Amino acid sequence: MYLGIDIGTSAVKIVITDDKGIQQSTASQPLSISRPHPGYSEQDPHMWWQATNEAVLALKQQDPALLGKVKAIGLSGQMHGLVALDKDDKVLRPAILWNDTRCAAEAERLDKTTPAFRSIGGNAVMPGFTAPKAEWMRHHEADLFAQIETVLLPKDYIRLRMSGEKVAEMSDAAGTLWLDVAARRWSPALLAACGLDMHQMPRLVEGSEISATLADAIARNWGMNKGVIIAGGGGDNAAAAIGLGVIHPEDGFVSLGTSGVVFMVTDKFAPAAQSGAHAFCHALPSLWHQMGVILAASDCVSWLVETTERDITTLMQEMEQTDPLDTLPLFHPYLSGERTPHNDAGASAAFIGLRRGDGVGDMTRAVLQGVAFAIGDAVDVLKSAYGAPTRLLATGGGAQNTLWLHYIASVTGCPIDVPEGADIGAALGAARLAMLADGHDLQTVCQKPPVARTIMPEKSWAEPLSEGQLRWKAAYQALAPLIRP
Repeated sequence: MYLGIDIGTSAVKIVITDDKGIQQSTASQPLSISRPHPGYSEQDPHMWWQATNEAVLALKQQDPALLGKVKAIGLSGQMHGLVALDKDDKVLRPAILWNDTRCAAEAERLDKTTPAFRSIGGNAVMPGFTAPKAEWMRHHEADLFAQIETVLLPKDYIRLRMSGEKVAEMSDAAGTLWLDVAARRWSPALLAACGLDMHQMPRLVEGSEISATLADAIARNWGMNKGVIIAGGGGDNAAAAIGLGVIHPEDGFVSLGTSGVVFMVTDKFAPAAQSGAHAFCHALPSLWHQMGVILAASDCVSWLVETTERDITTLMQEMEQTDPLDTLPLFHPYLSGERTPHNDAGASAAFIGLRRGDGVGDMTRAVLQGVAFAIGDAVDVLKSAYGAPTRLLATGGGAQNTLWLHYIASVTGCPIDVPEGADIGAALGAARLAMLADGHDLQTVCQKPPVARTIMPEKSWAEPLSEGQLRWKAAYQALAPLIRP
């Protein structure tokens, strides 16, 4: 048996698979986010550890014998979060998360003064990354910054609690902006730009390598045997790719979770920082990947649910009464700023072109279309940088919405395959990485899931959606300078 742990933003999710990679049991524990000031997004790392323990112990209660058969554990987690530890490995402050935008000024300054972030780190400096978060601490919390002995990422803090070892792996480390992404090692120059050095960084391994061994006391508490190994693991998107079998150059997926992601595997380091694409290491040796990331995908639907006080079923029923190809009103989905292609933490969402006869159904359609247009932007960025994906697997909660996938397929021109069964997440990818660390064959473990159906681009939809997208882009350019906070 193999255990995959995913430290998400909203929940810790755990999967147990058998030796063939088939899911045997799952558990999850919810997490909350603290937002003490506008633009802030924080979590207490101790909460991740508590939730992890509770989820594992829930599995133990369900079937104690199952945990006793676990041979290896894989880790995945939300990327970019800054976990600052002192010399005694005590947490210095709440973790600053990927969707925290307080360090926009520091990100802009680092991007302008240190071009190596783009050339060596492979990415424009954006507020979501770890490096500008540390820079913010250096200027705003100097006393705490001076006490930093180690910087860890969220899943790697859980590894520390599980094993006593400080280890990171390449895919997550690339998201700090301190990694030499081509060489797959920490960059002293990029660390120095943020007042840090190599001794404050964890040891690096590949995601499919053994990183540590589960501490005996934890193994006893969890009902596991001694000597259970812990794989390097992966950042959430790289781990999700492993779970989907996206492991060959030009393989890709589209994720409609809280954020939206277009992910494509590359056989080389292919930065395209000028257009807002991310170039990271994959969780497997000698592979990299490119991503276009939008910060609000299904989160836009969640916001509309909260704002209109309707449930998701009611929203979709009201939308079904509208013309699916009407592209007014328009919606810009920048509720949390934007990464690809704008790299603008101050970007704002907006409805444009509302008419007296429009209702919640029209607004719901505009939200789905607006996110699809933003996904189209991300695909265009990848196309200009390396070559667009020709086919995408769909994942994330929003991938259950067939109309949404029709919009995305028609906007991007990419057929979209919908896997069979439940949503395949990063926890399954983490379990697969555990299997690889235990010696299983890559091609056997990382197969693509069976496809339930394929959403083809609708030729009759392409022209009206293309016209709508052109107006949508022009509206952003016109409005952006006027509606900044």
